[in-house]
Amino acid sequence: MFKGSFTALITPMRNGAVDERAFQDLCEWQIAEGTHGLVPVGTTGESPTLSHEEHMRVVELCIEAAAGRVPVVAGTGSNSTAEAIQLTQHAKEAGATAALVVLPYYNKPTPEGQYQHYKAIHDAVEIPIIIYNVPPRSAVDMTVETMARLAKLPRIVGVKDATADLTRSLSTKLAIGAEFCQLSGEDGTAIAFLSQGGHGCISVTSNVAPRLCAQMHDAWQAGRFPEAIAIHERLFPLHKALFCESSPGPVKYAASLLGRGTAEARLPLCEIADSSKQKVKSAMVSVGLLN
Repeated sequence: MFKGSFTALITPMRNGAVDERAFQDLCEWQIAEGTHGLVPVGTTGESPTLSHEEHMRVVELCIEAAAGRVPVVAGTGSNSTAEAIQLTQHAKEAGATAALVVLPYYNKPTPEGQYQHYKAIHDAVEIPIIIYNVPPRSAVDMTVETMARLAKLPRIVGVKDATADLTRSLSTKLAIGAEFCQLSGEDGTAIAFLSQGGHGCISVTSNVAPRLCAQMHDAWQAGRFPEAIAIHERLFPLHKALFCESSPGPVKYAASLLGRGTAEARLPLCEIADSSKQKVKSAMVSVGLLN
């Protein structure tokens, strides 16, 4: 079971190239701060603009840095089933714990197409698979019924839910069972998600506040609910600020303020506006990450 605070890692860049040293330093810092798992090359890691070679290299760098201390859930999704199988096979061979596979984007598959896509990946690669359901980016939403059908396959083990539907985790739990791993993809609704049957969060905010995010989940799992809620409320302004523009622009800027790589992103993402920078800075000060 995957649970707790998993970081949807940014991919630091410098002069147009992946900054391998900064990335591995980020992974090391995350583990030292208590993060429960690492998720390289998801949306936050700018997977749409990485070449296949860069994508696979970042996965390898993360696994090397983690050195078995925490799970590594590698992003391996694509809107091409054959490409997703290739990336998932590489993740398994590199030593990833599991694969995070986003719903195919742009081509908008039907529920049957969604099922067949995940089944093909499942049948081709023996690695646990977490479905990534993010309708705002993929333009399709996997129904609970389709997910329940997929959950019957032995290596479909969970979901990263970024629907922002606060009833979805409970509906999924009742349809599939409590053993199906549910990780929120929305920092701002993480506590509500946990209260409805969730197990953790794949977090953007934990790129810059890993200790607080991990402490919140530790408190929740230990039944210290007031403590968890208090941390969540403290982090809430930062959650909002990190999505004042398209992610990962704001979080890369926030990380740069902490010396965790540059704010550089790949086009079509660009430098965030000065007004957005001020929002991010103010939120980081309010949380206690900056003076």
